[in-house]
Amino acid sequence: MSQVQLLQRVSNKMRPAANKSALETPGPFDGPQWPHLAPRSTYLMIAVLMGIVVVLAIFVNGMVIVVTIRYKKLRSPLNYILVNLAVADLLVTIFGSTICFHNNIFGYFTLGKTMCECEGFVVSLTGIVGLWSLAILAFERYIVICKPMGDFRFQQKHAIIGCSFTWIWALIWTSPPLFGWCSYVPEGLRTSCGPNWYTGGTNNNSYILALFTTCFLMPLSTILFSYSSLLMALRAVAAQQKESETTQRAEREVTRMVIAMVLAFLVCWLPYAAFAMVTATNKDIVIDPMLASMPSYFSKTATVYNPVIYVFMNKQFRNCLMTLLCCGRNPFGGDDESSMASGRTDVTSVSEGGRNKVTPA
Repeated sequence: MSQVQLLQRVSNKMRPAANKSALETPGPFDGPQWPHLAPRSTYLMIAVLMGIVVVLAIFVNGMVIVVTIRYKKLRSPLNYILVNLAVADLLVTIFGSTICFHNNIFGYFTLGKTMCECEGFVVSLTGIVGLWSLAILAFERYIVICKPMGDFRFQQKHAIIGCSFTWIWALIWTSPPLFGWCSYVPEGLRTSCGPNWYTGGTNNNSYILALFTTCFLMPLSTILFSYSSLLMALRAVAAQQKESETTQRAEREVTRMVIAMVLAFLVCWLPYAAFAMVTATNKDIVIDPMLASMPSYFSKTATVYNPVIYVFMNKQFRNCLMTLLCCGRNPFGGDDESSMASGRTDVTSVSEGGRNKVTPA
C-alpha cells in the first residue's frame, strides 16, 4: 500500500469522528452548552445570581416609582432623572436579567434568534439610557450648584429635555445593529445577547469603537467633569468657613458620595468597555466564554446598587420610603426639619428656589 493510500484511509477514519463531535456541540439556540463552554454548575450559579438580581432590582426600582407616584413633593424637576434611571433599570431587569436567569437554568438561549436580537437591542437601549441618566444627573447638579449660567432656575422643561435626550441618544446608537452595522448575537456562555464585540471584523469593530466613544467615554467625561467641579465648589466654601464644623463635615460626606458614584459607574461599565476595546483592537485574542460573559453580568447588577446610591441616599426619597413602608410613620424620625438640624449635607438634595444650593440631608 502506497503512502498516499495510507493517508487517505487514516483521513476517512477520522472524518466521522469529527462529524460526530460537531453534532455533539449544539448551536446557541439548539440545546445546552454544557460541558462545551462551561460546567453545568457554572450555569446554575449564574442563574442563582441573576435570580437574586431580578428580585432585588424589581423591588428597589419599583419602590422608587411607587414612592414618586405616592408623594407629590418628590415629583420635582430635579428628581425626574432619578425616576428615568429607575424606569431604565427596571426594563433592563425585565428584559435582560429575567431572560438571562431563565436561559442559564437551561444552559442556552431557549427563545430563538429573533428574541435574541430583541433582547440584545432592548437591554442595550435601556442600559445606555441608565448610563446617560447618571451623566445627566451629574451635569444637572453641576448646573444647579456651581451656577455656570448664573442664577439658573431648573424647571420642568429642562428635566424633560434631559430625560428625552437619554432615550433619543440611546436609540440612535443601539439601532444600527438591527440594520446591518454590527449585530446582536449570543455572547459569552450564550445565555444572553448583546452587540457582537468579540468576533472581530471591520463592520463590528467600527461600531464598537463608535459605541465606546459615544456611550462610555462621553458620559464618563461628563460625570468626572461635573463632580470634580462640584467638589471644588464645596472646597472653596469650606475654605471660607474654616471654623465651621458643619461645612467641613459636609465636604467630607459629599466627597465620599461622589467617589462611591464614580466607582459604581466604573464597576458597572468599565469591564464591558475594556473587553470590547481589547477585542476590537486585537483580532487574534481568544477570550474564554465565561470571562466574556462577565461584563454583561456586571452591568446587570447595576440595576440594584444604582437606586441605593442615587435614590435612597436622597433625603426626601429615603424619608418618604420609610414613611410608606411603615404605614405612614417614619420610625427613624427622619423628617425634613430633623434632617436639617442634624447638619448633614447630601449632594443629591438641592433647593429648587431662586437660590439653588446644596441643602442639608
